[in-house]
Amino acid sequence: MKNRLRVLRAERGWSQQALADRLEVSRQSVNAIETGKYDPSLPLAFRIADVFGLTIEEIFLRD
Repeated sequence: MKNRLRVLRAERGWSQQALADRLEVSRQSVNAIETGKYDPSLPLAFRIADVFGLTIEEIFLRD
């Protein structure tokens, strides 16, 4: 699944580790989601949306 995670994170000046800390996941998980190697669970997708103040649909895009 494509996503805008890297762009949104960069706009806020956050490192992968900073975002990982906010989401309570590993930096490697953030990297895997950003590169499309891992699709987050629904609860994690909601946490990501909450951290950015956006909807899931605004972050995760259909292929």
